[in-house]
Amino acid sequence: MSTQDISVVICVYTEDRWEDILAAVSSVREQSLRALETLLVVDHNTVLLERLTREYKETEGVRVLANAGPRGLSAGRNTGIAASRGSVIAFLDDDAVAERDWLRHFAEGYADPRVMAVGGRTVPIWASGRRPAWFPEEFDWVVGCTYKGLPPGRVRVRNVLGGNASFRRTAFDAAGGFATGIGRDGDKRPLGCEETELCIRLSRARPDAILLIDDRAVIHHRVPEAREHFGYFRTRAYAEGLSKALVARSVGAGRGLESERRYTTRVLPAGVLRGLRDAALARPGGAGRAGAIVAGVLTAAGGYVLGSLRARRSGTAFSVVSVAAVEGVPDDEGAAA
Repeated sequence: MSTQDISVVICVYTEDRWEDILAAVSSVREQSLRALETLLVVDHNTVLLERLTREYKETEGVRVLANAGPRGLSAGRNTGIAASRGSVIAFLDDDAVAERDWLRHFAEGYADPRVMAVGGRTVPIWASGRRPAWFPEEFDWVVGCTYKGLPPGRVRVRNVLGGNASFRRTAFDAAGGFATGIGRDGDKRPLGCEETELCIRLSRARPDAILLIDDRAVIHHRVPEAREHFGYFRTRAYAEGLSKALVARSVGAGRGLESERRYTTRVLPAGVLRGLRDAALARPGGAGRAGAIVAGVLTAAGGYVLGSLRARRSGTAFSVVSVAAVEGVPDDEGAAA
């Protein structure tokens, strides 16, 4: 793959993350494999759009544009895809920094023409300086990070994780863009699963497609202090259940919950046993971790049941559009360059 073949999309929405956004862009510009471009997609925030446009006006390879769709992460990503020029589009969270060889490891995965997506490993940076003793690694997905239970190395998976992922452009030609109405949309409830739904849809459209996670493609994701508390843990687990119900409604429970069955029947019980063992050995946080796993499962299950009932009454509550049909995306002359 050419060193100029990967576009990086970073979706942003709040000035509260200003320093994080600058750090994210800087980490992309310092890659050992140079990106073709970095696109900052601003989600319906005029002040932030104008400020970033001024910041990167004279910066080569960085473009700033407004989300051309409805409010939310999915529409922002679709805007970035439509505006990008690379044959591969990578996505980086706005509060994360990528290690220097992040893009290089992504590019290596595409040596096989059947590979349609490559994801990486996301490591938490805790605001307090260290992981809360009660917080189980099996639930690191709650804070947008790679969780205990995923296989190591470069492995084939059902879906990549959206904050640290890349796709061939042809994947979106085959399956369409990210579904709107399923993931984060600026609402207080932290919904998700938009990348899961896309990956399942992609595998249906291209049965020969290979999706990989390479744990050498590492980013470091900032976890704010507010997300280190059990209240957020519980809210995020509940929202995940709601989101999984939408995915299952769309693609069927067989595919929609395929990975989750192994996770809940093997990974989580092992985590509970480790926590209880640590508690018996008087190690800090053992009982808390075991209890958090049980609480997380029950809370997510409750969200799934309620979400299933709602979906059954109202039908699928999200839509998929072709990224080629995204309107309002500026050309190069309308972007910072």
